[in-house]
Amino acid sequence: MQNQIQQAVVEISQLIIGKQREIKLALTCLLAGGHLLIEDLPGMGKTTLSHALARVFGLDFSRVQFTSDLLPADMLGVNIFNSQTQAFVFHPGPLFSQVVLADEINRASPKTQSALLEAMEERQVSLDGETHKLPSPFFVIGTQNPIHQAGTYPLPESQLDRFLMRIQLGYPSWQAEKAMLQQPMQDNATTIKPVLDETLLAQIQQSIPKVHAAEGILDYILRLVTLSRESEQFPNALSPRATKALLQAARSWAVVEGRDYLIPEDVQAVLPAVAEHRLRSALTDHPTQTSLSRILLEQVDPLAA
Repeated sequence: MQNQIQQAVVEISQLIIGKQREIKLALTCLLAGGHLLIEDLPGMGKTTLSHALARVFGLDFSRVQFTSDLLPADMLGVNIFNSQTQAFVFHPGPLFSQVVLADEINRASPKTQSALLEAMEERQVSLDGETHKLPSPFFVIGTQNPIHQAGTYPLPESQLDRFLMRIQLGYPSWQAEKAMLQQPMQDNATTIKPVLDETLLAQIQQSIPKVHAAEGILDYILRLVTLSRESEQFPNALSPRATKALLQAARSWAVVEGRDYLIPEDVQAVLPAVAEHRLRSALTDHPTQTSLSRILLEQVDPLAA
């Protein structure tokens, strides 16, 4: 299992060059059963990473391009009347896929954004009084442009909280971008080889809660969360849901690293991706160059009694 996870990182790294840490965080989010938010400028590789994640696991993939005129039915599906059977037939939308890329999610209206809430949390869609189960696994990758760009609607805190992790790819290094230019021009999706399947993915996801977390690790997580609630340095405190998300992500990171137990470094590795978008609302004017999660890590001693 560990060999396949490492091979998946290698395969995706052929496309997203020089971003191994971000790739491992994305894998961590998928293995933990959460949803991923990727925030960055256009052209940074967000869509490419989403395609690669789906292909390396051999999962069905669909893409929804969020625009200002996108309606919830365009994403969820509709009931259409069949004159032959005299009954309504449900026609599922692109949301009914194992990996769904919600591209530029913050360009859609708040009504359409909120239509994702039940799907992401309950793994089901309700239409006209009927409930339709979504595929398993179900992994939403939302991408968004920075809020200072034209035509964007900031995601409310309730929607941000549905994403287990948020990452940013950032500009590649000089060497990585040069290697990208030297690659042959080809269809990127075809270069990724599936190295895992649904069965193995399900086995890995079921093993995540079994990763041992010592009492000292749990206390460390609680001290981090408590500081966010007691200090005025943080615009938004971390909720109990965020506490559980941090433990879940840390366990998944440990599995990616090949361990069945937690160490403080696992918590530290995932804290920025798990906590930063929860600590910092999209509407806050807190300086963007200041990492709130980094402040937490610097002020809380993992070895404190």
